[in-house]
Amino acid sequence: MTSETLVGRIGTVIIPIRGGERAGEVRLLVAGIAHYYLAFAAGPVRAGADVLVINNRGSRQIDVEPWPIEEGL
Repeated sequence: MTSETLVGRIGTVIIPIRGGERAGEVRLLVAGIAHYYLAFAAGPVRAGADVLVINNRGSRQIDVEPWPIEEGL
């Protein structure tokens, strides 16, 4: 998959993301097939939360942010 096919997709956190350079794991469904990526976010994200892919680092690593974005946090 190219970065264009990942950026903008919504995934689900499988292993909590601790924030910064401490990755968790996210599952993305692409054409009905689950793909798993190491995921990084600015802050912690709990397991089960939805996230938006904002960058593809390559080598099955992505940057995400919580989705939907909550105002005022």
